[in-house]
Amino acid sequence: MIKITDTRYLGDFRVELRFSDGSVGTFDGQAFLRREGPLLEPLRDEAYFRRLFIDAGALCWPNGLELSPARLHELCSAGKAA
Repeated sequence: MIKITDTRYLGDFRVELRFSDGSVGTFDGQAFLRREGPLLEPLRDEAYFRRLFIDAGALCWPNGLELSPARLHELCSAGKAA
């Protein structure tokens, strides 16, 4: 099972992700935030977006939003920059 082991905020809603298999990719939060949903609203504020953390290998925020490490890994591996 793939997990996120480390993150680094790059600016402009982009986050470098390190995975348990040693791969590294970039999560493009701006592309992700084009979606609609109540859990996404707080993330549109960059200061809140930067409060991301890892919990049990997933990318999370304080409002309960959790993104699947497997899906993020797939997107990063496919070169789609999540």
